[in-house]
Amino acid sequence: MAKDPKSAFRVVADNRKARFNYEIVDTYEAGIALTGTEVKSLRTGKATIGEAYAGPSGEEFFLFNAYIPEYIQANRFNHETRRPRRLLLHKNQINKLIGATQREGFTVIPLKIYFNERGRAKVELGLGRGKKLHDKRETEKERSWNREKARLMREKG
Repeated sequence: MAKDPKSAFRVVADNRKARFNYEIVDTYEAGIALTGTEVKSLRTGKATIGEAYAGPSGEEFFLFNAYIPEYIQANRFNHETRRPRRLLLHKNQINKLIGATQREGFTVIPLKIYFNERGRAKVELGLGRGKKLHDKRETEKERSWNREKARLMREKG
């Protein structure tokens, strides 16, 4: 019996405010270099990436300020909760992201952390530009209108 593709991966942490605060132009999937206790802690599902961002350090890309809580059963072999974590990307993807962040004023934001169908921890990165206040208002107005439109359609049948 085949699994449906939607249940193939399990989302651990989701950055829901990212699409509201940033206009996402492109998305990338990256692996993360983690220690054993970080993986076990991620499987409990208590990680947060609300304040996290990704950026270059030398010729590599890192995930900064992502909070992965300590794994309680690991006592003295635990990890730092907010340490920089290396992202596993292809060289041409790294060059494209570095060029976009340095020249064009884009930011790389983690959108979600999940485990894929093989059980590997992955990060979905979004290349985005920050929205201005009027853009955020327009997004909220559009979302409100779509909600109202759906309510009216339900009432009419």
